[in-house]
Amino acid sequence: MSFTLPDLPYAYDALQPYMSKETLEYHHDKHHLAYVTNGNNLIKGTEWEGKSLEDVVKGSFGKNAGLFNNAGQHYNHLHFWKWMKPNGGGKIPGKLEKAIIDGIGSVDKMKEEFIQAGVTQFGSGWAWLAVKDGKVIVSKSANGECPLVHGGALPILGCDVWEHSYYIDYRNRRPDYLKAFIENLVNWDYVAEMYDAAAK
Repeated sequence: MSFTLPDLPYAYDALQPYMSKETLEYHHDKHHLAYVTNGNNLIKGTEWEGKSLEDVVKGSFGKNAGLFNNAGQHYNHLHFWKWMKPNGGGKIPGKLEKAIIDGIGSVDKMKEEFIQAGVTQFGSGWAWLAVKDGKVIVSKSANGECPLVHGGALPILGCDVWEHSYYIDYRNRRPDYLKAFIENLVNWDYVAEMYDAAAK
C-alpha cells in the first residue's frame, strides 16, 4: 500500500487560538506531505512494499532508517490530526478515565506526567499515552519513534514536540504548548477508541 496524505478532519483555522491556521498549513501540507512522498520513494523495491503501515513501522525499525523515519512519522501524524478537535479537552470517557486512574493514579497526575514527558524529550520527538501489558502508561520517544517499536506498547495519544508543531504559535515555550494541547485540543473520544482497540 502506498502512503497518502489524509485531509485534515477540520478546517485549518478550527483549532485556534491553541494551534494556528499557519501552523496547520505548514505542518500538514508541507511536513506531513514530505513524510508521505519520501516514504513512498523509499519503500519501492523493499521487503515492506505492500505491507500495512504498522508492519512497515515495526519491520523497518533498526533496519532501514530512512524508511522508518518517514513511515513512523506518517503513522504518528495520521493519528495526530485525529487526536485533536475543535473545543477539545474536557471530560474523558468513563472507561478510559478509569484505565488512566488505574494505570497512573489520577487524571491530574497523567496530565502532569504527559506534559513533563514532552518537556523533557530532548530535541525532536513525541510524548505518549500508551497501553502496555494492559495498563495505561506515559512515555516519550525521539524523532519519529513511537510506542509500537518500544516493547510492544500500543499508542493511544501522542503529542508532537518537534519544533514545527509549535514554534509559530509558542516560540520556545514548549510547556505552554503541551498544556494547551492536553487541556484544550485532545479529542478524548478518539483516544478512547484507540484504548478500546489496544486493551482487547
